[in-house]
Amino acid sequence: MGIISWIILGLLAGAIAKFLLPGRDPGGFIGTTVIGITGAFLGGWISARWLDHPISKDFYDGATWAAAIGGSLVLLIAYRILFGHSRN
Repeated sequence: MGIISWIILGLLAGAIAKFLLPGRDPGGFIGTTVIGITGAFLGGWISARWLDHPISKDFYDGATWAAAIGGSLVLLIAYRILFGHSRN
């Protein structure tokens, strides 16, 4: 997959992570989008580096999607823990 595919995957993974973890985010839509893209890259890197599952060249690989969504969820939770109280 190319960089554009990873960005699209990150956008979709961020939207899915936001759907799975609803609530107010400190960064709004832009922050959630950036977290989704970063989470996709992070999840893919962790999957390839430590879980011995190389990233598939196929956009529709379930393990790649799971890694991207998982990475997005982890970053979204961490972001809410660190910066979640700034909007109150």
